[in-house]
This record gives sequence, structure tokens and C-alpha cells, in this order.
Amino acid sequence: MNLLDRYIGRAVVSGTLIALLVLLAIQAFFSLMTELSSVGTGNYGLPQAFEYVILTLPRTAYDLFPTSALVGSLFGLGQLAANSELVAIRAAGVSVGRIARSVLQVGLIMLVAASAMGEWVAAPAEQYALQMQALAQSNRITFKGRLGFWARDQDRFINIGQILPGGILADIHVYQFDDEHRLKVATEAKRAMYRNGDWLLEDVRQSRVGADGVQVRHLQKLAWKTLISPGLLRLVMVRPENLSARELLRYIDYLRNNGLNAGRYRLAFWMRLAAPLSGMVMLFLSIPFVFGPLRSAAMGQRLVVGVLVGVGYYLFSQMVSHLGLVYGFNAALSAFTPPLVFFLGGMAVLRRVR
Repeated sequence: MNLLDRYIGRAVVSGTLIALLVLLAIQAFFSLMTELSSVGTGNYGLPQAFEYVILTLPRTAYDLFPTSALVGSLFGLGQLAANSELVAIRAAGVSVGRIARSVLQVGLIMLVAASAMGEWVAAPAEQYALQMQALAQSNRITFKGRLGFWARDQDRFINIGQILPGGILADIHVYQFDDEHRLKVATEAKRAMYRNGDWLLEDVRQSRVGADGVQVRHLQKLAWKTLISPGLLRLVMVRPENLSARELLRYIDYLRNNGLNAGRYRLAFWMRLAAPLSGMVMLFLSIPFVFGPLRSAAMGQRLVVGVLVGVGYYLFSQMVSHLGLVYGFNAALSAFTPPLVFFLGGMAVLRRVR
């Protein structure tokens, strides 16, 4: 980077960080207000509420990065425009395209940092936050470990390997003990679905331990009565949006190999790949706004426009993704359509800039 790149880059980075901190503070406040309504449920107290909000901040920062990049770039470049520095740069023979390149160069650095945080920090931190919240609020889900969820239901200990969307459990192990704490029945099931108030186990292998030894039977289906309900499991179910790209790929393979619908996970995976591109597109949009319609606008007006464009992008992205799920569109197409549409819109505005 030369001197011009560093100068413009500092303005964009400082503006983005300020915008991100402000948006994070607002989001954290509303998240804390929401969590306060759950304080007192089980062992969930005020310290747990603060811990939950803090642990979810990396995910919030990752999600807010595109909007923060747009607002921050409008703020940083707007300051340069207000001080006539952009005019001096243009008068020195620097084209709008060259300024755009400087903005996108620093944007690429921020993009790498945001992607690394989303993959290695945000995903595990939020998963831990959700598990901590569920364990504190419920006295039935007793432990979440590397091998899945553990729960106790009277004389039975239940291990659930995976909790999937749509009320589907996978890799279930149920261990039933007698009054002297000796294993009586061990049940293994490939999957379970909630039907008419009971769980229906599928592909079951059940072992009964008695005085004569162990009797094993195989069943295609078996009704399973338990106090653990789908509503309780929903507390600890990890949403696809909260998984890292590596975990999403693993879940997609699992669902496909077991003949289950992986559409939601596939869309989440491609949206994870498209998220960094969204940040670059938002940065790019700030350039035609500063040199075009908002050239002489006040700083407050620039920020309002930036927030509105960011919100519009989010709503458009959500609409396209939901339509893609409903109508079975290609997941990659659904994920990359919003940034492509906004990029083409920015290019159309930029061509009018003189």
C-alpha cells in the first residue's frame, strides 16, 4: 500500500470500528433487556444473562459487519469529503476507480479478520452461550458434551447425539437402571421423531439384561414415552446459522447420507460463504454514494442512508433465502443473488459519477 491507500484506509477502518461499536452497544442493550425477562427461570440469574450477551457479541459483530462497513465507510469518506480532501485527491488526478481500489484493499483486510472471527470465535462462543442458557434454565438437560446431550428422566439416562431441525433426533441411547442402580435395558436408535405426544424410535436395537444373560432384539419402530419434549430440546438445538462452515458441511453430509432434507443447512453454508462478499459490496456502495447523490449531504443524512441501505440489504437477503427454501431454488444462487444485485446497483450509480 502507498501513502494514499493508507490514508484512505485509516479513514474507512476508523469509521467502520466506530459504527460497529455503536451498533454492538445498541444490540447488546436490547439483548440484555430480552434476557432479563428470563432471569429467575431455573438457575438462570443476572450473571448468566450478562455472560450470555457477552458470548453472543462476536456473532453479532460478524452479522453487523456488512452494515458497519457501509456506515463506517460513508462516515470516513464523508469526513474526507467535508474537509475537501477528496476534492484535492481528485484534483491531483486520482480517479474514482483508484479511490475505490484503496477502499476495497482495506476492506479485504477487514474481511479476512471478520471471516476468521466468524469461523473460529463467533460460532463456538454462541454455541456455548446457548448451551449455558439452556442448562441454567432447565433441570432436565443436564450436560452437553462432545458426545451430545445427556439428560435424566426418572430411572433412565438419555444420550442424544444430534438434534436436527424439524423435531428429529439422531443417534439416541437410552440406559434404564433398576432400584439397585444396575443396568436393566439399553436401547439404541438411529433416529426419533415426535408423533402424537410420544417419540417414535426408528431402527432400534434393544438389549435387556437379566439373570439369564442379555437378550437383544431389533425393531423397525418403537414408541418411546419420556418427559423430554420437543419444546425442551428446542432450547439446546443449535440453529444452522450458528454453526461454522466446517460443522455445516459435516451436518450436510450426515443428512444426505441418512436421506434427510439438508436444504436449510445447505443454504446456511452458502450464506456463510456469501457473507464476506456482502461486506465488500457494502464497502463498494459507499463510494457512489459519497461521490454521487450524497456528495454535498450532511453527515447525518449519509449515516441514515447507510443504515437504510444496510437494513434493505438484510431484508432483501432474508426474503430471497426464504423464497429459495420454499420453492427449492439452488442454495448457492439464493445466497449470492443479494450481493450481486446490490453490486450491479452500485455499478449503475458509479457510472454516473463524474
